[in-house]
Amino acid sequence: MIDLDDIDRALLRHLAEDAGLSASALGRRVGLSQPATWRRVQRLQEAGVLAGARLDLDLAALGFGVTVFLGVKLGTKGRVSLADFERAVSAIPEVQTIEHVLGLYDYRLRVTARDIADFERVLRRRIMTLPGVANVDANVLLSEDRLPGPI
Repeated sequence: MIDLDDIDRALLRHLAEDAGLSASALGRRVGLSQPATWRRVQRLQEAGVLAGARLDLDLAALGFGVTVFLGVKLGTKGRVSLADFERAVSAIPEVQTIEHVLGLYDYRLRVTARDIADFERVLRRRIMTLPGVANVDANVLLSEDRLPGPI
């Protein structure tokens, strides 16, 4: 674990808001020179605090108007390995995230589709045919608010 000071936390806060900021723009926001800012960001990357930059796409603008969260319960786990399921579900482009969870379901998937009919096609032809799938529970996303920022 790395020790973070107030400037490091400020850098993380600004990068969480806009990961594309240049070192000079970031430095102006936290009161550092461009080289000092660059060195700090490099240190945070090398320590694993910054694992990469992320681009958020507007799925609705791209024609994907439906997002569904699926709870997936696998059947007999001895017959199908978790790795086999994860490998197969990772190949489905509509599946945006795969989370192995503890609780009622074994996995939680975030699936995007153009519309409900497209989602039904993905569910019937791709997800329900995955190895080991015993039960699927769906929750359609109505709205989403994201509060950006570090923990």
